[in-house]
Amino acid sequence: MNKIAQKVYELAQPVAQRQGLEIWDVEYLREAGQWFLRVYIDKENGVGIDDCEKFSRELDPILDEADPISESYVFEVSSAGAERELKRTSDFERFIGSKVEVKLYRNVDGLKAYIGTLVSNVDGTVTIDVAGRELSFEKDNVAQVRLRII
Repeated sequence: MNKIAQKVYELAQPVAQRQGLEIWDVEYLREAGQWFLRVYIDKENGVGIDDCEKFSRELDPILDEADPISESYVFEVSSAGAERELKRTSDFERFIGSKVEVKLYRNVDGLKAYIGTLVSNVDGTVTIDVAGRELSFEKDNVAQVRLRII
């Protein structure tokens, strides 16, 4: 998480707690020549549009007052989604036993993506079970790990 995303996370966390939400991720990135600040939220029974709107309405004036971003940007609040990306150690721990898709930077046995059941993530090495066979992928070759709804 970059410095701006970390600062926004810190500002957003109390808002999320008051509303019974969890901050899944914060992204601050440039796309098509424009800056975007995206806050992904979650809660136990899922997030709806009303949750996103309520969270956005409460966080927006806090961001305006703290002014952590000097340039103009588009502010978006979204659900983490059913096929969310796993990034933190706690994300992996929470979803052990779930179906995931592992995307790789370089081919392994001729493939750059594998779908299987998450077994572990130890020091960034992701292990999944694919049809009864455990496969491990070193963190330097793992581009992304997402939950997979099959």
